[in-house]
Amino acid sequence: KEGDTWYVFASGKDPMGGHVPIRCSTDLLTWKHCGSVFQQLPDWLTNDPLVPHAQGIWAPDISYFEGQFHLYYAYSLFGKNTSGIGLATNVTLDSHRPDYKWVDRGLVLRSVSADDFNAIDPNLVIDKQGQTWLDFGSFWTGIKMRRIDRATGKLYSQDTKLYSLASRAKPEHPEAAPLNLPANWQAVEAPFIVMHGDYYYLFVSWDLCCRGVKSTYRTMVGRAKKITGPYLDRNGTPMDRGGGSELLTANAMWLGPGGESVYLGAGGSPDIIVYHAYDASSGKPSLQISTLTWDGGWPHAVLAISKGNPNADQTK
Repeated sequence: KEGDTWYVFASGKDPMGGHVPIRCSTDLLTWKHCGSVFQQLPDWLTNDPLVPHAQGIWAPDISYFEGQFHLYYAYSLFGKNTSGIGLATNVTLDSHRPDYKWVDRGLVLRSVSADDFNAIDPNLVIDKQGQTWLDFGSFWTGIKMRRIDRATGKLYSQDTKLYSLASRAKPEHPEAAPLNLPANWQAVEAPFIVMHGDYYYLFVSWDLCCRGVKSTYRTMVGRAKKITGPYLDRNGTPMDRGGGSELLTANAMWLGPGGESVYLGAGGSPDIIVYHAYDASSGKPSLQISTLTWDGGWPHAVLAISKGNPNADQTK
């Protein structure tokens, strides 16, 4: 949010032209198209020899620090962990201002086939000391984290450790992996971390996205005293050992709620969780917004129970 306007950044090509479409709203209910981040993909990305057929940008994540908005984004070969995360910055989100301009800062980090992680789905988080961190990951061995240099938005050279935050537990009798794809049981992705009270909360998406009425996404959460973990669920199971407490799951109207982002309100404004879900009848995707409440140190949210106004506060 900047001023009185909310902004949503989306994966993929903009139907109006460009990449990473932007939509804006003043009430979280009525949204309009507000341009795109890139008119064309950055040259360094399209010329990456490891990802020669990258067609677009996924999972943009927006944050503000050091006087600029930082938009981290991912690109990849679908179903592979040959992936990368890039960064673009802007001093404002208001396209009417004369200083509005997205500047691409290039590659932040990558993963290759020899790695046991996948460098997509980035999320920037600032800890209690003001240090910046990037959590990311999808399938393989799960959610990872690297420290970020606050001044540059790139990797912090004095801390090169790759931290492990969350993964799925391998079932006793796992199904065979789909052809040339990671196994379904490895499905954990879309991390998002916020600090609330004495804890850091890690939200993730389990199971399978983007399959219409066959989507099985659900949103899980755990918490930690330190930003690098360990993150534990309500039962005390570490998330890096398959733990996670369910926050949002399908109902009769909407399937596969996930891909979540969290906005902590200020000055009496409610906390909200923003995600996508699929119409249980048609399989069409929809932007969903739910109030996020807290009880006993844990977040609570309710999936929309109608189709007329899926953004309505369903917690009251």
